[in-house]
Amino acid sequence: MQIKDFVVDQNLKELTKHRTVVLPIACYETTIDQNIHGYILLHWHDEIQFVLIVKGEAIFQINEEKLVVREGDGLFINSGCLHMAEEKNHSGCVYICLNVSPHFILPQELYTTYVYPYIQATNFPYLYIEANELWGKNILAAIVKINQWIQQKSTYYEIDITVQLTFIWQNLIINGFQLEYNQTEMLKSHRMKQMLNWVHLHFAEEIMLDDIARAGQLSRSECCRYFKRILKTTPLSYVIVYRIQKSLALLQQAESNVTEVAYQVGFNSTSYFIDKFRKSMNMTPLAYKKCRMDDC
Repeated sequence: MQIKDFVVDQNLKELTKHRTVVLPIACYETTIDQNIHGYILLHWHDEIQFVLIVKGEAIFQINEEKLVVREGDGLFINSGCLHMAEEKNHSGCVYICLNVSPHFILPQELYTTYVYPYIQATNFPYLYIEANELWGKNILAAIVKINQWIQQKSTYYEIDITVQLTFIWQNLIINGFQLEYNQTEMLKSHRMKQMLNWVHLHFAEEIMLDDIARAGQLSRSECCRYFKRILKTTPLSYVIVYRIQKSLALLQQAESNVTEVAYQVGFNSTSYFIDKFRKSMNMTPLAYKKCRMDDC
């Protein structure tokens, strides 16, 4: 199953249901450039995520760090971490994505000791999984098995999946990470999500830098430092990009027109919207609309 539109709420929390009919997990293949935006939007979720790159290469951002994940390798993304992905060098990147509720990894009696400390650690937002390491090879092979079992739904496949999840987690933690819990880092993450939440609630309105800073209980300069460090952009530039992202779904509606969409997503000038859209999407809003209508 290909998820082409990663829907997030005002807190950037992904709304995709990460579960099968009976299990609190989801496993599916994703072709990055087939997403409605051409890349995977910045988002987060309570589930932990495992990724296996099947084809090409991908650039992932987790919190404020960026890294390239090569074909055949994988990635662990911890619960609650902001992340996004784009393909590298038009490589046609395809990856298997496995999302799992942390509470489903191990029985409750073991959760407190072997899972909870890892999802709370502030120095463990992600882990690169190399196929040439035995523990990494084990994890990646288990992801493939789980993906196959979910598609085939053979007898007792749910039990097979739970066994593999335990195996995955064991291979993840045998590395002996020294976990850290930094209250300052926790507060930074909370404030960043507060500011993004405010932007996503008010994107259609006039937005000033003071408004965004106030949402995170920060000064204007500190607000700018947060966005520069984590998102590599300015607060108001992020607002423009987010407005353009919100315009994509509206432009695909048959009855919509460019001017109406521009005002609906917070631009007070059609020409300014067209200019920013072209720079972001390498085409005009009208060209994008026609392309989507023709399914090109």
